[in-house]
Amino acid sequence: MSVLKITNKNFEEEVLNSDKPVIIDFYADWCGPCKMMSPIIDSIAEENQELKVGKINVDEDQELAVRYNIMSIPTIIIFKNGNEYKKIVGVTSKENILKEI
Repeated sequence: MSVLKITNKNFEEEVLNSDKPVIIDFYADWCGPCKMMSPIIDSIAEENQELKVGKINVDEDQELAVRYNIMSIPTIIIFKNGNEYKKIVGVTSKENILKEI
């Protein structure tokens, strides 16, 4: 499965109402560490059909960044059953993300 572009318009449907765990990467195009995380996020999406993986551009969807108290990027939030389950701030490994699920 490919990475979904999550926006204010599809957030409720794709994340809050998902029947699968959801990994969301809060990022910005100008952010160097975010660019380091991008291939890791892409790899998780391709290799794990039991998960939903999405990205939120904090410059385009500031409301979601504010709602989830994103103070620095990249920030990964794992959602389960529509609720925030775990927040990981900064660059991390694929293994670290997957072990949190």
